[in-house]
Amino acid sequence: MIDLLAYLLIIIALLFMAFGVIGLFRFKNFYSRILISSKIETVGFLTAMIAFTILSGISFAAMKILLITLLVMITNPLSTHAIARSAFLSGYTIDQETGP
Repeated sequence: MIDLLAYLLIIIALLFMAFGVIGLFRFKNFYSRILISSKIETVGFLTAMIAFTILSGISFAAMKILLITLLVMITNPLSTHAIARSAFLSGYTIDQETGP
């Protein structure tokens, strides 16, 4: 039963990531795309790591997975913010976008 829950979480993570990639192609400007890519990585990664932790049970491997998850949950929003802030401070605006 626990394995079924873990597999369900993996499927949810994959579906979220797939719909997120579709969303990346729908949005046209940089700021919307960076928001969506951050959400894909954060929610999809978190759901998948919870599933892998459930699959590994209570073990040293589960503690490693949780530590990696914690580090990614801290660094992902910070790096996304740093990239968006540097684009904003460099004067990058939505009007500069070209292409389809």
